[in-house]
Amino acid sequence: MKKSNEFIARLRDGQVTRRQALKALGAMGVAVGTMPLGIRSAVAADNATYFTWGGYDDDGMFAPYIAKHGGPPNYVTYGDAEEGFTKMKAGFVVDITHPCSNDVPRWKDSGMFQAMDAGRLEHYGDLFGTLVNLQGSNDDAGQWFMPFDWGATSITYRTDLVDLQGKEESWEMLFDPRYKGRIAVIDSAADTWYCLAILAGVDIGKPLTGADFDKTNALMKKLRPQIRMFTNDMTSLQQAMASGEIVMGITWNETPVALAGEGHQVRFASPKEGALTWCCGLMMHKDAPNPDGAYDIVNAMTSRETGVYVIDYWGYGHSNAESFKMADPGVLAQLGLDKDPIAYLDSGHMGIPQSDEVETRVNRDFETIKTGF
Repeated sequence: MKKSNEFIARLRDGQVTRRQALKALGAMGVAVGTMPLGIRSAVAADNATYFTWGGYDDDGMFAPYIAKHGGPPNYVTYGDAEEGFTKMKAGFVVDITHPCSNDVPRWKDSGMFQAMDAGRLEHYGDLFGTLVNLQGSNDDAGQWFMPFDWGATSITYRTDLVDLQGKEESWEMLFDPRYKGRIAVIDSAADTWYCLAILAGVDIGKPLTGADFDKTNALMKKLRPQIRMFTNDMTSLQQAMASGEIVMGITWNETPVALAGEGHQVRFASPKEGALTWCCGLMMHKDAPNPDGAYDIVNAMTSRETGVYVIDYWGYGHSNAESFKMADPGVLAQLGLDKDPIAYLDSGHMGIPQSDEVETRVNRDFETIKTGF
């Protein structure tokens, strides 16, 4: 994988584009097809639609789909899963969407989704069984949730601009008055609110109580004056950290990987209270206009080739165990992905699915505090 890692380093340094990356990955043995990539205007109107977080509209995750269809699926993005869920409840119909595991019971109970036929899931047998069987993911009807990526939410910080003064890494770093106005957070309650809940001592592995809300909301209000940027755009956050405008921020794994690749001095903190860990995946709309294409999306995203791309470029874990046999062991160790995914997820705090009423309140309270009320 040495050649692959050298290329990934060039990609992170901005010397090549993601579409050029697809061609190079093809030369390394990853099938990407022979059709030109990125000519989205040529995609057929009946092409399958993938509804996802901003940033996941990345052709590198769809090489098998592109090889079969001559182009990527239709991409439609949302800021966070709650926004996407609300839009679908209002009548927006897609083929495949991208929630996280704690969303599954609530999304399933909405009646908007259908179970997938395991017989049509080409890589089903290659996936980590513990991820396939996360709470609510399957039942007698089939597989409701196909795991795709997993990782952590923590603090990325500039080690050359942030002085811990000998203290342990902690979520308390966000409250340091020396860095007021130079803090960024993810514009999603599913990340930022739950990170503050961890600091508040809330057990997010249990149903949330009124006291849990009180403690977490108090910390959110305390943090609000520190924050310069609420964003779901990791590229903008990365650029702000690269310039020094932002010195630390709540991020996913991809941000420290990208910044380190650009030569910046950064760390992805291991807070003494524990990071927020997560697993996200794919669900199929019950009225999917293109069910065959929907299965093609799922099969492309869960392929071992896509898994290597997700590990090497994004720095995330992937659901396909075979991908880890193809990835460089040194890269896996550097990213902390050289262990069973459940051991990784259990090393932090992974929230359980909450009731619709609770999740609605989490999102409402987060938005209220964000806007200064």
